[in-house]
Amino acid sequence: MLVVEGVPRPDGPDAQQIVLRIEGMSKTFGATRALVDVSFGLERGTIHALLGGNGSGKSTLIKILAGVQPADAGRIFVGDSEFDATSITPDVSREANLRFVHQQNSTFGALSVAENLHIGRGFETDAAGRIAWSRVRRRTQALLDRFQIHARPDQLVSELGRATQTMLAIARALQDQEDAHTGILVLDEPTSSLPAVEVDLLFDALRRYAAEGQTIMFVTHRFDEVLEIADRATMLRDGRFVATVARGEMTEDGLVELMVGRALARESGVAEATPTGEVVLTCEGLRGGALRDVSFSLRKGEILGIAGLLGSGRSTLLQTLFGLTRPEEGQMTLGGRPLAPETPRAAMRAGLAYVPEDRVQHGAFLELPVTDNIGLTVLGRYFRHGVFHHRAERADSRRVMSEFLVKASSERARFGSLSGGNQQKVILARWLRREPRILLLDEPTQGVDVGARMELYGLIREATMRGTSVIVVSSEFEELERLCERVLVLQRGRVTAEIRGDDLQADRLEQLVQGGTDR
Repeated sequence: MLVVEGVPRPDGPDAQQIVLRIEGMSKTFGATRALVDVSFGLERGTIHALLGGNGSGKSTLIKILAGVQPADAGRIFVGDSEFDATSITPDVSREANLRFVHQQNSTFGALSVAENLHIGRGFETDAAGRIAWSRVRRRTQALLDRFQIHARPDQLVSELGRATQTMLAIARALQDQEDAHTGILVLDEPTSSLPAVEVDLLFDALRRYAAEGQTIMFVTHRFDEVLEIADRATMLRDGRFVATVARGEMTEDGLVELMVGRALARESGVAEATPTGEVVLTCEGLRGGALRDVSFSLRKGEILGIAGLLGSGRSTLLQTLFGLTRPEEGQMTLGGRPLAPETPRAAMRAGLAYVPEDRVQHGAFLELPVTDNIGLTVLGRYFRHGVFHHRAERADSRRVMSEFLVKASSERARFGSLSGGNQQKVILARWLRREPRILLLDEPTQGVDVGARMELYGLIREATMRGTSVIVVSSEFEELERLCERVLVLQRGRVTAEIRGDDLQADRLEQLVQGGTDR
């Protein structure tokens, strides 16, 4: 892969086009070096992707640019102005024309479009100091026209699609620029919660803004989006600048290699299916909560995917199997015997394991060490004659961390200090140590970078080779295509389609989930 230098020098041939330069930026937190002498630049009117795995330094760099936290060293150049990265503040960042739209939705659904655009900057007032709503609405309409947002000033933001809400947040960030597209816009994971059709809508807007001269830094972990929209991409790894890659030289495999520091087999963990044909789980007519009528079977060693929109019953299905909720009607069997767990403990005794969607809230203890999180489901192994053997537990934890490719300073490291990918590996390891018959996974790679994602796929596949069957809920259709032998589509609590083989493709899943018909 051809890579280009990160920072054209001020006197070089590209000097006129560089509108943001970062030079020598460094930041440490105790013994952790979050950024180490990072330098790169952004050209005017381009979409520049900032990439890197969990812990690479992306978030720290953005916080420094926003003035949220100071750097230990470094300089920031915006146009002809130079700023000391060790003393930049939110006010200085704003004066430098740096604008930010963060991952969390920053719009207010219960307020109107006009109110959302004026919060923070203030409202136009009349001579008596009262809000001049006619002027507010006129100014709002002018902004909507300028940014080509299809909405009305008095419309509630909750009535808008999520992509339109993101565009509204962008308009609010850029509204006070001297002209339509000066300065630098930083977007942090703007597509993380958008369905594909809304991603396309947002990308159309970003391309239009860039064509009009807006410079955009686009932070994402989705390489397919980078290939689709980015003019350049800068990769960070372990806090260090790796390379800036021009659009014509980008490939997904090349970006993966830059991120993890080595070539990574793209199909690790997605070998051919080896289910034996023996049915281990059946569900017939399940009804309760979001479920209306769900029937299916699962074979030994099979990875079965569940696709559906929020509210379709996909998570309720896993919770029902694991005894977190009880069905009102229907039957379940495991190995030919009735399965009706009234509690998660009963489900565990039956041989089920469950990794929830929100690992922070429901799957881990952030302040406890890795050892405690890994050993939580097998504590009984370390009690002998009423004495708990901590040394044996720690030794097993080190072995499991090596087996599951967990990167941490030691088994005593605080779980919350691990990257998202390593946290997920620890939780997966915790359950697979029990050698479950059925492994239930809800969004198993959410917030995980592509390197860790491939390693998780490999660990899941290895479990099926040992006889574990897996049910995976995922909102990423590419993941279901890559990982599963068969996928069920849920709509409003019912199975509306089942696809496998050559039909199991991400675009087909998208169509079916959005209401298309099966072939």
